[in-house]
Amino acid sequence: MRTVLRLSTGVLAVAALTACGSSGGDAAAPAASGSPGKIAVAASDTACEVPVTEVPAGTTTFTITNGGSKVTEFYVLAAGDRIMAEVENIVPGLTRELIAELPAGTYETACKPGMVGKGIRNPLKVTGEHQPLTADAQLAAAVTGYKRYVKTQSDTLLVKTQEFVDAVKAEKIDEAKALFPVARTYWERIEPVAEIFGDLDPAIDAREADLAEGEKWTGFHRIEKDLWIHKDVSKDGPIADKLIADVKTIVGKANAAELTPLNLANGAKELLDEVATGKITGEEDIWSHTDLWDFAANLEGSKAAVQSLRPVLEERAPDLVKTLDEKFAAAEAALEAHRRGDGWQLHDELSKAQLKTLSDAINALGEPISKIAPVVAK
Repeated sequence: MRTVLRLSTGVLAVAALTACGSSGGDAAAPAASGSPGKIAVAASDTACEVPVTEVPAGTTTFTITNGGSKVTEFYVLAAGDRIMAEVENIVPGLTRELIAELPAGTYETACKPGMVGKGIRNPLKVTGEHQPLTADAQLAAAVTGYKRYVKTQSDTLLVKTQEFVDAVKAEKIDEAKALFPVARTYWERIEPVAEIFGDLDPAIDAREADLAEGEKWTGFHRIEKDLWIHKDVSKDGPIADKLIADVKTIVGKANAAELTPLNLANGAKELLDEVATGKITGEEDIWSHTDLWDFAANLEGSKAAVQSLRPVLEERAPDLVKTLDEKFAAAEAALEAHRRGDGWQLHDELSKAQLKTLSDAINALGEPISKIAPVVAK
């Protein structure tokens, strides 16, 4: 969950990505409610109009048009606010498409104007039976392969977060600063899976600007501010302990989670949106300026999800695979220009021209990435 964008470069990047992911290019009009298999959602600053309360089990496509003045998000939530599907950073005037695979059960849809709070919610009942996408052996193998990737990344996330926490509690500020972007690398690679579990993601990764009024602030960015701005972590022991406890919880949940092929497809796009709305603008790591570590991790995580789906994509959309390979290579090359040793340049060292080059590369990749979910849902 992210705040409304403040920097003009961020707005341009998000607009480009959202246009690429919309159901009708960059058209502002919502999809017709009668479109086969599609549900037109009208979002605004005060409403979330979903024209149905019941859908059949299987894949459902939502087309969400933001008619308000604030950036919004749309979610399909199961019990405990478990995220079944989501699309973030829907800027005013644009439409985004979200394809979700939903088994029978009781859910809620939610729009989040300003991308904060619990959102404007509506009930959604899913009825009947369906053959899951993983009945296809290749898609089942894709999910299995991706879960192996999540396991390797989450195992290392635990190790590196513990090292970071130990340094914070020992008040070793320089060591903690060095470990901060490294630990976050493993978090950012698997963030679409980590985000599934309700309040755990904001407890670990919320920025100060993300907080609703009266909300308690914990996690990586709370400690980041103390390290770089206050230069004092003497009172951060309880926050560090909560961070590692929350990471342990989310790692256990992530490794046990039942994923669908659409989780992989949508997650690959979500990670690029994360780059455009936080890393390019410098709003993610606003005090440490280590945004390019997160940028690289998001790009790597997106590629891992796509690679897991590659056999299916090669069979169903070979031209798309060729385009994806080209655009991933271009984005990686654009980022590689800013490598410094084992890490990256700081965000505040980059010129506007350099940021635009990176943004253009991500926007160009976002367009073919947005085509994966429809291919998977065939």
